[in-house]
Amino acid sequence: MSTFWRTSISKVEPSKILIRGYRIEDLIGRYSFAETVYLLFAGKLPTEGEGRIMDAMLTSCVDHSLASPSTDVLRFVAASGTTIQAAIAAGILTFGKYHAASIEPCAQMLQEGITKLDHDPQLNIEKVAQQIVQEHRNDKKRIIGYGHAYHKEDPRTKKLLQFAKELGVAKDHVALAEAIEVELERQVGKKLILNVDGSIAAIISDIGIDWRLATAFFIMSRIPGLAAHYFEQITKERPYKSIPLKEISYEGPEERDLPKK
Repeated sequence: MSTFWRTSISKVEPSKILIRGYRIEDLIGRYSFAETVYLLFAGKLPTEGEGRIMDAMLTSCVDHSLASPSTDVLRFVAASGTTIQAAIAAGILTFGKYHAASIEPCAQMLQEGITKLDHDPQLNIEKVAQQIVQEHRNDKKRIIGYGHAYHKEDPRTKKLLQFAKELGVAKDHVALAEAIEVELERQVGKKLILNVDGSIAAIISDIGIDWRLATAFFIMSRIPGLAAHYFEQITKERPYKSIPLKEISYEGPEERDLPKK
């Protein structure tokens, strides 16, 4: 019998569930959620260091208070009386060019940079960093993963990079990310910090996660925070959340009559 659907991720049979070939009951209690995510994404069991840094990265973005479009949107939707899944989905749908979408392009940039390094023995980390910064400046493009609207020093970045180095999982991609930060300051003349998105992009690249899975990290990390905001909204805040009329500035035509036909 021919089959039309194929997957190498999991297998389900009566009374049996396999994840990348491993029995789910063997994973339960032995491997954490973060380690199992690594298994799903990378196709292999993580080392201890890979598993612990996965957990740290998922912890790093769990919430950013109301200074986050996704949280604000979720609050409005939750206040309308929707279900938790509808409100969380609405929050996730705000993830776009200006919110929560920086890890993926940064990881792509870093992974392509290291690939370039591997193919050209004349290059080193510093030269690749110089090229990346110069190319972005020539194209008048911002380097994604650097700078932050609120933090002069992102506390999450400092901890993640320190932890990755302690675990021995920080390699060429982290080195390139840090070299870009230095080169940015040299060429631009001001400090643009490597933010949490950039640090996660570098670390997942060093532990073998493809950049096309990068946005999934932010989604998985932020859902618990969104769920907590949903619960707080429906239990402690008023329903039908809306913008007060006094805060709305109307800039259209003054009141007028329709023309006579």
